[in-house]
Amino acid sequence: MNKTILSAFLFLMLVAAFPLHAAQNVTVYGDDAYPPYSYQKGKEARGIYVDILKKAFAQMPDYNVTIELVPWKRAVKLVETGKGFGFFPPYYRPDLRPWVIHSEPILEEAVVVFCRDDVLASPRPDWPADYKGLTVGTNEGFSLGRKEAEQGIITLEEAGDNDKNVIKVANKRIDCYLNDRLAVLQTIQSLKQAGKYVEGQHAGILEGAVVEQEYGHVGFATAGSFPFRDDFVAKFNETIKQMKASGEIEAIVAGYK
Repeated sequence: MNKTILSAFLFLMLVAAFPLHAAQNVTVYGDDAYPPYSYQKGKEARGIYVDILKKAFAQMPDYNVTIELVPWKRAVKLVETGKGFGFFPPYYRPDLRPWVIHSEPILEEAVVVFCRDDVLASPRPDWPADYKGLTVGTNEGFSLGRKEAEQGIITLEEAGDNDKNVIKVANKRIDCYLNDRLAVLQTIQSLKQAGKYVEGQHAGILEGAVVEQEYGHVGFATAGSFPFRDDFVAKFNETIKQMKASGEIEAIVAGYK
């Protein structure tokens, strides 16, 4: 083997052993109290969005992505100030959050108003007209119901997470709770299993009007120094499109039903 061939062989061996470009480390923040979509169990991040994003990030070899779940308001603030790169799963609200670059829509959620059974003793099919004068709960930092509250149609009352809001309805401290259908139904079920919501002792909770269909996204920061942002967003969007087309996302959601 002559020197030229030997040098070329050694170069190829080095390239194989050591990548020319190390993967970029990235942290994406998520809501730690939004079951079944994202929640913390011990030290483990779990949920539908967590599973989808883990699978998507695994298909982006240029990036080493860590998912960190924190309280929603903190996730929002980190990205708004440019201290964080991305967070999930904000709805598309460009007027409310002009500092967000929204990803490809990931998953459609049905936003529903759940109320005490006495509040829904008569049908209330139209949101927000049929809910005028009621006190409606929402999670801290969520945009749901804010427009209706600003218009004076409802009174909006915030609490930390799904559990707290469902218990407030059950204890007749608020009339209704506004959030994703699947998230509320699973919260009610888990509270029953834990003995924290007991039928007959607490007010019954029924499903009222469908408020809207919303897509969750990953929101990326416009502030801060992230020179890789455009490349990351483009690759992430393409990956999500492929996962939707292949049925991967639908299969993940089906595992939670």
